[in-house]
Amino acid sequence: MQLALIDGENVEAFSGGRGNCPICGAEAIAKCGPRVMHHWAHHRIRQCDPWWENETLWHREWKNKFPLVCREVLHVAEDGEIHRADVKTPTGIVIEIQHSSMTDAERVSRENFYQNLIWVIDGTVFQYNFDIYHMLPDPKSELAQDLIWSKAKRHMNGANAGMFFRLSEALVDDPSVTKATLRGGWVHGMREIEEEVKNSYNGYHQYDWVRPRKTWLDATCPVYIDFGDEYLVKLGTYDESGLKCIRLVSKRKFVHDAMVEGEARNVATRFYPIARGMP
Repeated sequence: MQLALIDGENVEAFSGGRGNCPICGAEAIAKCGPRVMHHWAHHRIRQCDPWWENETLWHREWKNKFPLVCREVLHVAEDGEIHRADVKTPTGIVIEIQHSSMTDAERVSRENFYQNLIWVIDGTVFQYNFDIYHMLPDPKSELAQDLIWSKAKRHMNGANAGMFFRLSEALVDDPSVTKATLRGGWVHGMREIEEEVKNSYNGYHQYDWVRPRKTWLDATCPVYIDFGDEYLVKLGTYDESGLKCIRLVSKRKFVHDAMVEGEARNVATRFYPIARGMP
């Protein structure tokens, strides 16, 4: 735990500190030292929240991007079940910061419990199996409405550079065809529209995840992957063709939006100036 209760206040661990667990009330003692990340631990071996995992430095650094009052917030369901969210913003968005692997059953349980939830996943352990390819135009743009992209995949250099069909061409032969039903046609390459794509670009890319952690592909709540740079990689679906895509979202934008938006799905969907002083 990063925080324990002392005189009713959440306090970070300090040398010689004693407090109480915010969930079960049991005595907690501070673990501090030159080779130990400062934290609280139950005085006797006990884990009152089965969803809690040992905290890594990456995990702690993510929590520290948010004000103290947003960290390790108790979330109580109507039936009385209690869990400690990694982060819960003033608008009610819960952010679970996940380093270790997770079963489908646990992911579903957490999504059902928190509902207004965002996952932030440590991607450094599988980053060499995750390839990000060519830019995509804004899916809401006029350009995007006419393009059906070939799925990029490792070792498929043509699709990875950008190959597409035009819906307008297919409609000449079959007026009933849609992006979801089109299966072929005249193949076009990115060079034909490269400047148009750049002018419409707002973070979308094709990708391929080799040997993916499939539970995150099945998640019903937004999933952001942290590969250790200034951007998060948000998993998504590009358009009605079902094309899987990612969107690059700056961490600064993510933190800002999580603090001001009321719904997890609205984070990084709207654009407005970020006030000075934001992390």
